[in-house]
Amino acid sequence: MFTGSFVALITPMYDNGEIDYPSLKTLVDFHIQNGSHGIVSVGTTGESATLPFSEHIEVVKRTVEYAQGKIPIIAGSGANSTSEAIFLSEQMSGTGIKGFLSVVPYYNKPQQKGMVAHFTAIADATDLPVLLYNVPSRTVADMLPETVAELATHPKIVGLKDATGDIMRLKSTQKLVSEDFLFLSGDDLTSCEFLANGGHGVISVTANVAPKQMADMCNAALAKDFQLAERIDKQIADLHSALFIEPNPVLPKWALHKMGLTNSAFLRLPLVESELASQNHIEQVMRSSGVLS
Repeated sequence: MFTGSFVALITPMYDNGEIDYPSLKTLVDFHIQNGSHGIVSVGTTGESATLPFSEHIEVVKRTVEYAQGKIPIIAGSGANSTSEAIFLSEQMSGTGIKGFLSVVPYYNKPQQKGMVAHFTAIADATDLPVLLYNVPSRTVADMLPETVAELATHPKIVGLKDATGDIMRLKSTQKLVSEDFLFLSGDDLTSCEFLANGGHGVISVTANVAPKQMADMCNAALAKDFQLAERIDKQIADLHSALFIEPNPVLPKWALHKMGLTNSAFLRLPLVESELASQNHIEQVMRSSGVLS
């Protein structure tokens, strides 16, 4: 179920900061039409840190509603408070989502034993599958392969989104878990190599603006046609880098607005609009990559 290209979807907003649900529907339709294999709703790219629980839950519900069962929806449910992560998971369990993505607690810097206790408590509180999410560049704390392996024995913990960009980390972890444990890349720049080394898919920021290319790349890689996968990846390689010259999701939001898919590129504080130089650069890359005519 959780293989291929899952988009780490932005949360569109009006200029007054309210959630732009018509644009959300447009984006869901855009991904269905362009072959995305699934959507992650209100993960870190969806500005989960600045959405109160009521909005977080409502955005997930609407995303499920708009998808109409055509592609699976994974809900971001991570928090640096275990009780809050459990609360979110419980509130969203009946919305029609297919699983949860739960990030390593940020700022707290939990020990490895703390991570095991945190994710075990979350998985014990739900009947849905849970994907772990390791992104030490944002959380500071790094979930080690041995910790992933211990958590992988839990029947509800089915996979890992690995955003380290370290292929050796992938190989080290693969040796410690069962063959059915899923590995999804959270680093677009190395995602093609990740798939060539046994990864099962991606949870992608680039897929916001280039969903067809990311889906086609994943389809080729999963069919073991790595030459085709590499050719597709080269076409959007500059996008992988350019979308991150400012903090995510600043430039993905601007790019989608430029593409006419959202009403605004608004971000909630403390994130602000991208610099003009960044906008000019990403527009040039979008045009050279073929995602903007």
